[in-house]
Amino acid sequence: MTEKHNLKIKKVKKGFPLGRAIAILRREMPRYAVPIVSHYVESPFRVLISTLLSLRTKDKTTAAAAQRLFAQADTPEAILRIPLESLEKIIYPVGFYKNKAATLHHVCRTLLETYGGKVPSDLDELLTIKGIGRKTANLVVTLGFNLPGICVDIHVHRISNRWGYVKTAVPDETETALRKKLPKKYWIEYNDLLVTYGQNVCLPVSPHCSKCPLAAFCPKVGVTRHR
Repeated sequence: MTEKHNLKIKKVKKGFPLGRAIAILRREMPRYAVPIVSHYVESPFRVLISTLLSLRTKDKTTAAAAQRLFAQADTPEAILRIPLESLEKIIYPVGFYKNKAATLHHVCRTLLETYGGKVPSDLDELLTIKGIGRKTANLVVTLGFNLPGICVDIHVHRISNRWGYVKTAVPDETETALRKKLPKKYWIEYNDLLVTYGQNVCLPVSPHCSKCPLAAFCPKVGVTRHR
């Protein structure tokens, strides 16, 4: 076996240098706008409501809707006092605004009836509330309570696979894989870093590899075209 072959085997076994990548993203990502939900970390309730508004909606639209809503109502009680049709108008044009208005009312009613108006900090407890999925629950845990959790949206799923760090088919599988593999010290910041990176550099189609700070060691798994 040649020395060159030995070096190749060692390189493959080493895998993706996650710690190095995180350190670089910590340094480079502040130049870009952070995900909109990160603007509402003053309370778990604001994180919850802004995340529910953000689903399948661009950050700019979410930001405007959240600002209008929080200017009028910043508690479960206050949101429930807004008639459903009025709530729809306040949050329009977020995606699926009619469904989201109904979800906001249901979630706020559940918080009042079951949790005394407080947002629970436990992931499994949050998931029992209709309308709250894993992405939302994990963001509430991490951003709202600063507790360990792994929020996996489409950016985190795509990039974790593109790095070759995991090999999964859907975001829920990615979360399970990351919970087993990702060092806990990275859990809270992982979503913010990768979402910012995914929105501005590591795009879904034709990523900006020419300006990517990780280009030197990224394996670009599945990338067929890049800039």
